Amino acid sequence: MFLAIREIKHNKLHYGLIIGMVTLIGYLMFMLTGLMLGLANQNTAAIRAWNTETVYLNRDANDNLSQSMLTNQQTRKLGDHEALVGTVPVVLKKATVRHQDKQSIQFMGISQEQYLYRHKLQLTTGHKPTKTNEIVLDTSLRDKGYQVGDQVKLADQSTSYRVVGFVKNAKLNISPLAIGSLSTWQELKGMGNQFVASGIFADRSLTAHRHPQLKKYTANQFIQKLPGYAAQNTTFLFMIGFLMVISLIVIAVFLYILTMQKLPEYAVLRAQGIPVSTLIRATFAEATLLMIAGVLIGLFLTLGTALVIPSAVPLLINWPLTLLIGLSLIVLGTIGALLPVRIITKIDPLDAI
Repeated sequence: MFLAIREIKHNKLHYGLIIGMVTLIGYLMFMLTGLMLGLANQNTAAIRAWNTETVYLNRDANDNLSQSMLTNQQTRKLGDHEALVGTVPVVLKKATVRHQDKQSIQFMGISQEQYLYRHKLQLTTGHKPTKTNEIVLDTSLRDKGYQVGDQVKLADQSTSYRVVGFVKNAKLNISPLAIGSLSTWQELKGMGNQFVASGIFADRSLTAHRHPQLKKYTANQFIQKLPGYAAQNTTFLFMIGFLMVISLIVIAVFLYILTMQKLPEYAVLRAQGIPVSTLIRATFAEATLLMIAGVLIGLFLTLGTALVIPSAVPLLINWPLTLLIGLSLIVLGTIGALLPVRIITKIDPLDAI
């Protein structure tokens, strides 16, 4: 360790460049992980917040909640921990402002008699909708200018709806939710009373035999079927994996070049009786110190970015996972030191004579 620290102090520029490269790679990896988790959270916030464990959809819905439609006959056997939900994509706009920007959202209809309405809506302000012309919105829509008491319109409906509250973590498939009654969902869907819901959510693990006419999903199965969810996460994971490989190559190449430049010095040390093991330990110590310094700076940059980044950017920092990635980077950087170590083991002390 002493020899490694002396070398780093002696070649500040060379080792500073390596630390800078590791910092940029680590910072990029941490930010990509945060963006991946942020987008995943916007896909699944409502499912997670409501502790959903089982979902039932129409068998012909192609695993899509918005395309699923259930009849009254298919939903007659509902327990205390099951709730009907109806979703439809709509455009939200204020009824009193002519030129305000429109927002693409999902409307979700639920029943006041079931557990979702009674226990799972986490209101930050206002109250739950009690009338068919009342709705609550996801808290993110407050940043778009919506407030409690606003009169809004959904899709091309002539009916105005009153915003009576805001709900935390009311997002599904990246879209914020407007939550109201199932009768409003039927109007927006334009199907009359023929269908009563899009699906059934339950906060208990239930069997497929519970609703034999419907297709049963666990929460994770349902989430993986959300449009674009699996492809999005896979893309981010590949990018993070490639960056890890790049970090391994970068540290190995830099250390290799530095080792080649120091071969005469190492040969002199070997001629003076310094054992190979000491030089190898110094090389591994250099790699570890460089990686730790780069990762720590990358973590501080990530923390600073998380504090100042606009709320519109879906960034979610999971610190245990971020620290695990940082530790993996350090390990990979240390492994990268194997390349220069191979050269050190072949140094001949006679070269110094």
